[in-house]
Amino acid sequence: MTAPGPTDPEAETARGRIALWPDREDLLWPARHCCCPGDAPEEVRDRCGRLRFRASAALHKAHRGAPPG
Repeated sequence: MTAPGPTDPEAETARGRIALWPDREDLLWPARHCCCPGDAPEEVRDRCGRLRFRASAALHKAHRGAPPG
């Protein structure tokens, strides 16, 4: 997985990304859970890892506490 960098709104838009403003509780779930099956391909596990990392980082950045663990 590539290292995340600072958010640049124009660069994010150019990459096709959109703003998402979920509730804290909605971010806690993906930050704590991986639902990938044991035989999931590397691409799927990498995508799950990116989503889990971003959810955890968003919680941390908001100073609302990252999930334990």
